[in-house]
Amino acid sequence: MIMAISDLSRTSGWTTDDLDLLPEDGIRRELLDGVLLVSPSLTDIHQIIVGRLMVALEESCPDDLQVTQGVEIRMSSTRAFIPDVLVATDEAARRRGRFYTPHEVVLAVEIVSPSSVSMDRITKPALYAQAGIPFYWRIEIKNGIEVHLGELDPSAGVYRATGVSDTRIQVAQPWEIDILIQRLTPRHMS
Repeated sequence: MIMAISDLSRTSGWTTDDLDLLPEDGIRRELLDGVLLVSPSLTDIHQIIVGRLMVALEESCPDDLQVTQGVEIRMSSTRAFIPDVLVATDEAARRRGRFYTPHEVVLAVEIVSPSSVSMDRITKPALYAQAGIPFYWRIEIKNGIEVHLGELDPSAGVYRATGVSDTRIQVAQPWEIDILIQRLTPRHMS
């Protein structure tokens, strides 16, 4: 069922059931407490970093986990986000669904763009932490790539910074990962 433009404004708020009725047309739609968020198309730099990060993570990813991108995390019926890259349990991936639940996600990665600064630096990490997703990485692109690493502090319900790197991502959790930032950098940025 294709919804008409007049259906876009609603007083009761959007739900994930409403998202399921929309066509799979490549438009990135997210929900924040019933408010429909539609993001602009991603830049080539953004997409190159996503692709390169996925390949780098996949090379060392344990068999019980799955690296993917563009898949929705449904936190509630009125809250759903689509991280740029995510790692979920292989069991969740075997369901072959259109979304994951937070307990199925191990790592969420967001690449900050001019239109997503507040969402990626403040809103999404707070809500991913509240949902119990163990790891959050934020990638900043300015005069190069800088990766901010965070691990969930379950008692506080927030991510604790575990490092910031502009040369190498080297962590022991969620598995042994060692990626040179240069490997993620688009050629025209080097």
